[in-house]
Order: sequence, then C-alpha cells, then structure tokens
Amino acid sequence: MLIFIAITSYKALTTKDLHHFLEIAKGIDGLLFRRPMSHEDLFYFITNLIQQGFPKDKIIIHSDIELLEKLNLSRLHMREMDARAFDYKSRHPEIEISMSTHSLESVTQAYEHHLDYVFYGHIFETPSKPNQTPRSMEEIYQVLQLPIPVYAIGGITKETIHDLPLGFAGICAISFFMNASLTQIEQLRKEWVKDA
Repeated sequence: MLIFIAITSYKALTTKDLHHFLEIAKGIDGLLFRRPMSHEDLFYFITNLIQQGFPKDKIIIHSDIELLEKLNLSRLHMREMDARAFDYKSRHPEIEISMSTHSLESVTQAYEHHLDYVFYGHIFETPSKPNQTPRSMEEIYQVLQLPIPVYAIGGITKETIHDLPLGFAGICAISFFMNASLTQIEQLRKEWVKDA
C-alpha cells in the first residue's frame, strides 16, 4: 500500500484548517502536526478534531512526547538523528516512530534503531527549502536499498509525482495536502499508483 502523509503548515491552526482536515481524512494515511502553537492550544485543537470524527490512528505528533502521551496517541515523528526517538522506541516498541532524514547515514541509523519508517528528501525543488539542491538520483537509489520504508518528501505535486523514482513506500507533503481537496488527493493517488 502506498502511503500519503499530510504535514501541517508551520502556523497556528484555525477552524478552517480543522474543517479541511476532516474533509481530506479519507484520502490520507497520516496527519503530522508540527508545533508553532502552544502545547495547550495544540492539545485542544487535536482533541476537537478527534471529537469531530477525525481518525485518532491517523494523527502523528512531531517531537512532543508529552503531548503524544497526554492524547494517548500511537504515532510520533522526530527530527533527524534525535536520540530521543531511538530511546523512546526501545522503551515503547508499540509506538510507531518515524524520523526526518537527509542522508544515507541517518536512514541507516533509523533502521538500526528499529524505527518504523523515514521521511527522506528533499526530492524535488521546494519553496520550503529555497536555494538547497535536491537529493541526487544516486543518493536516492542508495537509500532505497535499505530495508526500511522510505517516504519521499519535498516538492511533491500532481506534476512531479510522475518523476518520483520507484521504490518509495509513501509520500509526505505540506503545501499539496494543505491546499488540495479530497478529490484532488484521490486523483494524485491514482496517478502515482499508475506510475508505480
């Protein structure tokens, strides 16, 4: 199964965002919450989202272990080479833990510490990484040889999805998922499956 992970924009989330997440819930496999908001505000936002019907098992918390535990969630994402991810996974093997990675070394570390999957990028040019060169095809090929699921991130759109190298287990995106309708997300999945 090819996985879609939506990542929230780095901003205080609004009621409009809440309704958008409810609308696209069926089309995504995970929703990663980054945290420019206070711990309390994000707690209440996510609680409200769950109460309104968003699937609890699709919620991923970025770095905030306390928030993960307070909400009784089971999916955590960490920054590259954050040792807390490795420690927490060793003590809580039942929690799904992923990590952002940008090199073969960090993907290898994630694999060796039994993390569940990694985000790897950036794959294409993206506004969130201005003036930074995307990963080379050689780097991508090396990473995809490792026996851990690798999710592509960076500049993924309905235009670039056709250029995504084979072998990725999933894709992650901020702009696309924050702006796309459920229909557009379902169409992107069809385009990717057709290419895979």
